[in-house]
Amino acid sequence: MFTRKIYYLLSPRLRYLGRRIFYAPADFMASFRKEKDEICPPKGMIFIGGGDFKKIGENYLSRFIELGNLQPGDRILDVGCGIGRIAIPLTKYLNNEGSYEGFDIVKFGIKWCRKHISVRYPNFIFRHIDLRNDLYNLKTTAEAKTYSFPYPDGSFDFIILTSVFTHMLPGDMIQYLHQIRRVIRKNGKCYLTLFLLNEESRPSMASHDGLDFRNDHGYYRTLNDNVREANVAYDENYLFEKILPETKFKVGLLKYGFWSGRPKEESLDFQDTLILYPID
Repeated sequence: MFTRKIYYLLSPRLRYLGRRIFYAPADFMASFRKEKDEICPPKGMIFIGGGDFKKIGENYLSRFIELGNLQPGDRILDVGCGIGRIAIPLTKYLNNEGSYEGFDIVKFGIKWCRKHISVRYPNFIFRHIDLRNDLYNLKTTAEAKTYSFPYPDGSFDFIILTSVFTHMLPGDMIQYLHQIRRVIRKNGKCYLTLFLLNEESRPSMASHDGLDFRNDHGYYRTLNDNVREANVAYDENYLFEKILPETKFKVGLLKYGFWSGRPKEESLDFQDTLILYPID
C-alpha cells in the first residue's frame, strides 16, 4: 500500500520512465532469448498492471470463447487496448473474416502495437485517442464523458473492456456505455471487468491486497482521492438498477473476483467480470 501511494505521487511521465529504468536489465537480456516470431512488448513498456503478460492475455481469450462464445469471424472492439495484451492472442484466433479495432489514451502503447502487430496482421487496427486521465494522461483537457467512438452504428460483434471502468468516474463510464450500445450489433456481447461494491465485498475488501476503497463518493468509491482514476469501484445496485437500464444493457453473466478477499477457488479472475447484452 505504501509503495502504491508513492507511485501515485509521480506524474504519468515519471511512472512510465521509472518502469523503463527498473526493467531495463531484464528487457536487455530478454531481447537475446526472444523467439523470432514472438510478439511481446518489453516489460518496461507494459503499463497495464502486473502478472504474466502473455498468460493473462491467453486466459482472457479462453474466457471470451468459453463464456462469451467469441467466434473466429467476429468483429472485435477492444476499448482501452493498452499495449496489445488482448490483441496478441487474438492474432492466432481470428480468421480472414474476423477483425480487431483497439484504442487507448497512452500513445506509446498504440505506436508499439502498430509497429509490431498491425504490420503482420492488417486486420488489426489501433488508434490513439487523446483523453485526460489522472493516472495515464495529463497532457490534454479533453474528457471521456464527451467522447464519441469513431465507428459507425452496429459495427461490432464483441466488445472488450478489461479494467477500463476501474479507471473511470461515473460521467465517463456512462458515456462509454452509451457509445458501446451504439456501436454494438443487435446480438453482440460486451465483456468487461471492474470492481463491484456489494454486501459481500464492502466488509471484506480491506483484508486483501490493500484494495480498501475508503473514499466514499456515494455511488462509487476511490482508493486514492489524489489520483481518483487510479482505482474506482462502483456500487452494484447503482450499476445494475440505474446505469445499465439507462444505457440499454442487461447482465448476461456475472462472476465475482477475489480482489475483495473472496476465495480464489470460487472466483473467475481478480476483478469482477460481466458480460452484457444490448436490449431495445
